[in-house]
Amino acid sequence: MADARYTAAKLLDKTLKNDSYSNIQLNSGLERSELDAQGKKLCTAIYYGVIQRKITLDYILAQYCSRPLAKMDSIIVTILRCGVYQILYMDSVPDNAAVNESVRLAKQFGKTSASGMVNAVLRNFIRGGKKLFSKEENDDTKRFSVMYSIPEELIRSLVKDYGGEKVKTFAEHSVTDEKSTFIRRNPLKCSHEELVKALGNAELFTDDKLCYRLESGVAIGTDAFKSGFFHVQDISSQLCCEILAPTENDVVLDICAAPGGKTFTMAELMNGRGEIHAFDLHEKRVKLIREGAERLGLSNISAKAGDATVYSEDIPKCTKILCDVPCSGFGVISHKPEIKYKSLSEFERLPEIQYNIAQNALNYLAVGGEMVYSTCTVRKAENEEVVERLLKNNPDIQLCELPEIKGRTYSNPITFFPDDFGGDGFFVAKFKKIK
Repeated sequence: MADARYTAAKLLDKTLKNDSYSNIQLNSGLERSELDAQGKKLCTAIYYGVIQRKITLDYILAQYCSRPLAKMDSIIVTILRCGVYQILYMDSVPDNAAVNESVRLAKQFGKTSASGMVNAVLRNFIRGGKKLFSKEENDDTKRFSVMYSIPEELIRSLVKDYGGEKVKTFAEHSVTDEKSTFIRRNPLKCSHEELVKALGNAELFTDDKLCYRLESGVAIGTDAFKSGFFHVQDISSQLCCEILAPTENDVVLDICAAPGGKTFTMAELMNGRGEIHAFDLHEKRVKLIREGAERLGLSNISAKAGDATVYSEDIPKCTKILCDVPCSGFGVISHKPEIKYKSLSEFERLPEIQYNIAQNALNYLAVGGEMVYSTCTVRKAENEEVVERLLKNNPDIQLCELPEIKGRTYSNPITFFPDDFGGDGFFVAKFKKIK
């Protein structure tokens, strides 16, 4: 399996150097590799695991390395991270194997002179009892950061918003190995029985026979997928669409639609009838919506490129609007772990952009119509604070009652956390235009 570890280390070094998206980097690397199924599984586990636990791994390495990590060769630091991750978190990998393979990797990457140091660091970590903290750590925020590999800045921000217990539950989920993939059945293409038969490993998640969980991941290349039986979509995103509740009598606007998951769910809720006008800024991303709609057989979707912050006279008055705005994405860090390492300063301008998009969207909302404002983040600065500003500056809208969600009643607005339905962190607010 040395090749799997080599591929993981090579991809990790590139990802962390270039600050690139993990899923894109990994998928591209695996496609180019000659790894078998087992090799790809090992490579994926190490790759995502190291990104997921980077703060933890670096904290440990700083205790055992004589030089600061920032002054060491990046590929050696990557190899050490991979080694510690296997020792600490991969029960299927014997400690000796993790050490020996890491030493071999150093040589494979042409760093033979560093192989002895790699061996010493990893073996000293094992002899030390494989502890996160070799000495007492009295700073609670620092300790929390190391345990769950979340930057201290982000921890303080979330604790201020929600309190420590809620953030602890969220943090625990963000680093769990037991991640679910959710799919949405397309009722226009197949029945519940047909989907379960086609997939074999689909677990019904909700009693409406539309949402399913795949514990072992989704085989995107399956005939069922190609035939439009389902699309991949997190449960939280599905609930967002159900809260808007479009029907075949509605004219719907999805103002930030790509890659189209919510557009597809809404079109299916409308039984493939009515109108959905889906927009995104770039034509390349709009193409994804068109291709998905064609695969799913959803002819009630019209997808075009457009700027969500600029008013267009070509868009009709709509009875339902989904305004799922660009956001920091901290709700999805269990799937896209690199997001959590970004500085909060990078997102300072987002609330203004989000407000401007939502304000423009309201121009298209007919009197009596309803709009959902949503994000896949859990920061109140991008959620409740934007909603409060919209209500303050638009006396013609008000928050309306949310429908019952999977047998539960929620107040409006609502932030979904993983402990609600097992999905991503997600925010939804629903407005009604009253005059």
